Amino acid sequence: MYELVTIDTLIEAKWIIPVEPAQIVLDHHAIAIHHGLIKDILPTAEARQRYIPQQTIVLSEHVLIPGLVNLHTHAAMTLMRGLADDLPLMDWLNQHIWPAETRHVNAQYVYDGTLLACAEMISGGITCFNDMYFFPEAAAKAANDTKMRSSIGLVIIDFPTPYASDADDYLAKGLNLRDRYQQHALLNFCLAPHAPYTVGDDTFNRILTYAEQLNLTIHTHLHETTTEIRMSEEIYRVRPIERMQRLGILGPDLIAVHMVHLTEHEIDLMQQYNCQIAHCPSSNLKLASGFAPVPSLLRRNINVGLGTDGAASNNRLDMFEEMRLAALLAKATSEQADVLPAHQALRMATLNGARALGLEKKIGSLTIGKAADITAIDFSDINLVPCYDPISHLVYTATRDQVSHVWVNGKILLQDGKLVVLDPQDLRYRAIYWQERIAASRSSQ
Repeated sequence: MYELVTIDTLIEAKWIIPVEPAQIVLDHHAIAIHHGLIKDILPTAEARQRYIPQQTIVLSEHVLIPGLVNLHTHAAMTLMRGLADDLPLMDWLNQHIWPAETRHVNAQYVYDGTLLACAEMISGGITCFNDMYFFPEAAAKAANDTKMRSSIGLVIIDFPTPYASDADDYLAKGLNLRDRYQQHALLNFCLAPHAPYTVGDDTFNRILTYAEQLNLTIHTHLHETTTEIRMSEEIYRVRPIERMQRLGILGPDLIAVHMVHLTEHEIDLMQQYNCQIAHCPSSNLKLASGFAPVPSLLRRNINVGLGTDGAASNNRLDMFEEMRLAALLAKATSEQADVLPAHQALRMATLNGARALGLEKKIGSLTIGKAADITAIDFSDINLVPCYDPISHLVYTATRDQVSHVWVNGKILLQDGKLVVLDPQDLRYRAIYWQERIAASRSSQ
């Protein structure tokens, strides 16, 4: 006989995929949640005998996985979804995105856009996102208001924008924000220099000093396009990764985003310095940036997580799509069908992302003692039967449309496919307001 224990929530499911250990599928198990943490994972029959939950949620046709971790996005750019499609990166940035940002981006824009992004991400099973954008205090407020977990990038660029006048101003505003919110349970921060082509050596040196002193991750775009590499060779006489090595930026606290164009030597450097990589397959494809050498990275045991990039260059914040694309592209580029199997793609979307953010002891797997950041997927959909392997189904068959429930820190944010905290109609009004403003300014040019 067990001594009955009172808990907050018991979730009973057909399957639980904890991610760690790899390839494990638990049949007819339950997760006991108390004070926002996973207290136990055990067979459902045993859980009913051991615990007295304040609420029990029975998901008899569902699979539970760790909440998905979006390792790279520009959340507020959801308001620019579809603004300028089918263009190369530099034309897209210089001719469309940066001019629109100059005219329209302010704190309210970032707050509204981040709210809209959070709604999309929660609905798609994402519980944590790593952001990079202007007015990070507005993004932090939006993430806080939606009860999502986030890593807010303290963006730094060497040229003025409506947010800041110069590198010192970016750093001062960002670090002040971090100081005010560093004890917040769901907010984390990283330094976010935009890219080597927008940040000079002196600024990178200051960023590195602050990162080391404050134990902050550095989150930056790197080796996304051949144009970026050519610019670096013309200005600095070296490729960007070699420049980052000389500056001391390479290391375990670097999240290098995209990493499409790499030599074998550069891959060796990533391994040598234990860098983290955010792979964004949809964005790389849409902007014609190329194919990241993910199989080579994985062979060297380099930690690779998945990101959506912003909705302006994707155009979806959909981690199910990123998992599937990552797995399929790795097979195609390597010409090996067994490269990047489904369980590894799921790990990239969960535990690998958490590890890159330094949060692997808190999130990324369904493990006793970790935060109850959980996503439920409904496998009763006719498009998901029959099911021989739930892990395979998650990566190759399921879509975000089958996500039914989402919890962050034990708090439910999506219930039966409906947002709990956010009001979709309010978000629609906000989005249309900005759409009309942006469209009007473009038509008047």
